[in-house]
Amino acid sequence: MKILLIGATGTIGSQVLKLLNEKTETVIAVSRNGNPSINIDDPESVKNFFKTNSEFDAIICAAGNASFGKLQDLSNDEIQVGLKSKLMGQVNLAKFGLNKLNPGGVIILTGGMLAYTPWPATTNIAMVNAGLEGFVKAAALEFTDGKRILIVHPPLVSETAESMGMDTAPWPKAHQVASVYHDCIDSDMNGVPVFVEGYSPK
Repeated sequence: MKILLIGATGTIGSQVLKLLNEKTETVIAVSRNGNPSINIDDPESVKNFFKTNSEFDAIICAAGNASFGKLQDLSNDEIQVGLKSKLMGQVNLAKFGLNKLNPGGVIILTGGMLAYTPWPATTNIAMVNAGLEGFVKAAALEFTDGKRILIVHPPLVSETAESMGMDTAPWPKAHQVASVYHDCIDSDMNGVPVFVEGYSPK
């Protein structure tokens, strides 16, 4: 199985890469500054990447930025970060990647729990995550040849909580989240949100 992993150097992406390598999958790991590279903030970068690469059995994205901040404090540029990167970046991955997805293959995007349980100062991120879920539900209706699309909504991971000076106890480790992405590859789910066990919305 040949898998494309975008965001392979991030907190979650690096653990997804480690797990896939342990499973002896063929993984093409890319990031903004890697080789090969892809910048999901730039539609042309995404388009050109798929023009010059062969087909994949799975495309996983664990990349994308969005800005924290209270609604009244967010500048238009800060709002555009989430729209351009995490939302449209992943939409373009699905759009351009679909033609390079083998029959029966799957595209797995990343949202986040804030789509369901937002915190103060997360309006931009919650909007993007919820928008991605709506996109996935609709896009799945257009996929043919057994191709699928899913969105994983991970909670905060303990490694990120620690870096933010927060209590790490309530949150799973990144390697636990990575297993969800791996399980999605072999599942028959399509067009639905997927959650880490114990962290589904209530």
